[in-house]
Amino acid sequence: MVGGGQLARMTHEAGIPLGIRFKLLSDTPKDSAALVAGDVVVGDYRDLDTLRDFARGCDVIAFDHEHVPVEHLRALEAAGVPVRPGPAALLHAHDKGVMRERLTELGVPCPRHRIVADPADVTRFAREGAGFPVILKTVRGGYDGKGVWVVRDEAGAAEPFRAGVPVLAEEKVDFRRELAANVVRSPSGQAVAYPVVESIQVNGVCDTVIAPAPDLSPALALAAQELALKVAKELDVVGHLAVELFETTDGRILVNELAMRPHNSGHWTQDGAVTSQFANHVRAVLDLPLGDPRPRAKWTVMSNVLGGDYPDMYQAYLHCMARDPGLKIHMYGKDVKPGRKVGHVNTYGDDLADVRERARHAADYLRGTITE
Repeated sequence: MVGGGQLARMTHEAGIPLGIRFKLLSDTPKDSAALVAGDVVVGDYRDLDTLRDFARGCDVIAFDHEHVPVEHLRALEAAGVPVRPGPAALLHAHDKGVMRERLTELGVPCPRHRIVADPADVTRFAREGAGFPVILKTVRGGYDGKGVWVVRDEAGAAEPFRAGVPVLAEEKVDFRRELAANVVRSPSGQAVAYPVVESIQVNGVCDTVIAPAPDLSPALALAAQELALKVAKELDVVGHLAVELFETTDGRILVNELAMRPHNSGHWTQDGAVTSQFANHVRAVLDLPLGDPRPRAKWTVMSNVLGGDYPDMYQAYLHCMARDPGLKIHMYGKDVKPGRKVGHVNTYGDDLADVRERARHAADYLRGTITE
């Protein structure tokens, strides 16, 4: 796996019961996955020679992120290295402009959008549609709210163009909430779909995920799953695909983003589904039969633990585990920085209000923002 973050760490964990040898290309020896994997290569994923050396002896290459240059992936594929998902698919997660163009060709509903050249072009885009405010995104490199701006006039549109990469303008969607449809597809074409979830964002970062999304009509839930399966098939995705969606106030769904790897909106599956997103991702990239994606409980809630002023972690565990024996804690071993995702918790049960409160209390206590 290329990339040493928490997604690689949890994918590695899912492969252990199958006896899979997991080799990691990590930026540093202190990255989340590098702390637990037995075979770690420290190197730069942007260097083709490093990637070639790393790939020797690997049966298949998978990814913790979408930032590996696509031309490098094509070179690996041309050399006979199985890359899953392949560069033709990953391009759509790597470049938001390419993604929007391809989804539009497929008839997949998206926000109104266009590549814009400069702030004056942003104004023209606004005048052609719903006006300001407009969402601007750098087509490459953004995540967790980074590389995304809400601009309210031409003067406010200058900042995104300073990055020196193309800028995508999108209408600001009038949405009720954000959803995510997670699916997994194998090279042989088998695919499974998890329940559609509600994803609650705070300052552009995923805070809480509720599975399944409360009060979502069965028809819209089915439409979201079918849309995600269609995207996975048409883009030839192998492995896990997260399709982030807007549920609009008039009852439609629009695609916001794609992620071709395990995703924060699927972390609930570690404890709340028969087969987790990580286990199914491992099965898919190895072309093994996929596991059951159905939920184990009526409700599962995932809350992220963000960096803050931590109490003694042992004492925090004593409190949280004693208070809630059903709580599942997943910490990533990362250095704590304000606002950084350093772990998550999962809770489950029959009463949604109770499940949400338990997850919120644990996340806040582990962060150190509450003390009782």
